[in-house]
Amino acid sequence: MSDKKMKRGLGRGLSALMADVEQQSTPRADTAPQTSRADRFVPIERIHPNPDQPRRTFTEDQLTDLANSIRTKGVIQPLIVREVAGTRGEYQIVAGERRWRASQIAQLHELPVIIRDYSDTEVIEVAIIENIQRADLNPVEEAAGYRQLMDRFGHTQEKLSEALGKSRSHIANLMRLLNLPEEVLDMLKDGSLSAGHARALITTDHPVELAKKVVAGGLSVRDTEKLVKRAAQGEPATKSPSARLASKIIKDADTIALEGDLSAALRMKVAVDHDDGKESGKIVIKYDTLDQLDDLCRILSATN
Repeated sequence: MSDKKMKRGLGRGLSALMADVEQQSTPRADTAPQTSRADRFVPIERIHPNPDQPRRTFTEDQLTDLANSIRTKGVIQPLIVREVAGTRGEYQIVAGERRWRASQIAQLHELPVIIRDYSDTEVIEVAIIENIQRADLNPVEEAAGYRQLMDRFGHTQEKLSEALGKSRSHIANLMRLLNLPEEVLDMLKDGSLSAGHARALITTDHPVELAKKVVAGGLSVRDTEKLVKRAAQGEPATKSPSARLASKIIKDADTIALEGDLSAALRMKVAVDHDDGKESGKIVIKYDTLDQLDDLCRILSATN
């Protein structure tokens, strides 16, 4: 590739590259084949995949579904390609390999394409951007895409946020997930853990152990946060709920007597919990009926 072409290619910014991806990745509301934005139709045998395509997995079921759709509606969105250096009429896929593969299954003879004069660097960059824009990415794949754009091309989180239409906090939170052990990331990839669960596990020193407990117990994100907090306070993660409850109900005789007096006076169950080593605490009053709640409200609002 000539120096002139490389220089011109690298002169385009991330937003310009995004414009091409968004143009060909946003589905139209209609279902009729639409190729008016294509530069031309190219025989499918003259279109070749990019060997450096970052997305290596194309599931058979998804390709079959897409092929069935293509048989009915055609290829609605053109592929983005570039001419193969040193050849005439041969093209390399920049974005749209999934459509190309499905079109082969559907036995199409030619495909609509948009031809761009991209450098080698930009080809990889656009491929990563297209993958990030896909709705079926798991959080780990999306985070890895952001990491590639930053590490390989020097983009900042602010620049990615502006160009991709994602909040900076969304990008930052996803990228933090990559600090988790591979075993936890595998759970995130297969859907056993959500991104919310994984974010809660980032701060713990025992992410794998706690992640297994979250999955086994079907814990919510809120319960996961509590589990991480208990682990940070030194409470064994394996401690059962009954054991935790037992540790909390050990009270001195004076506190027990006070609970009895208050319960008798209010005719409701009262629990007094002191904060260890402090003068603060809380009182919990349990009512069994709405009439009891009304009585309690009258007592608390009474003035002398």
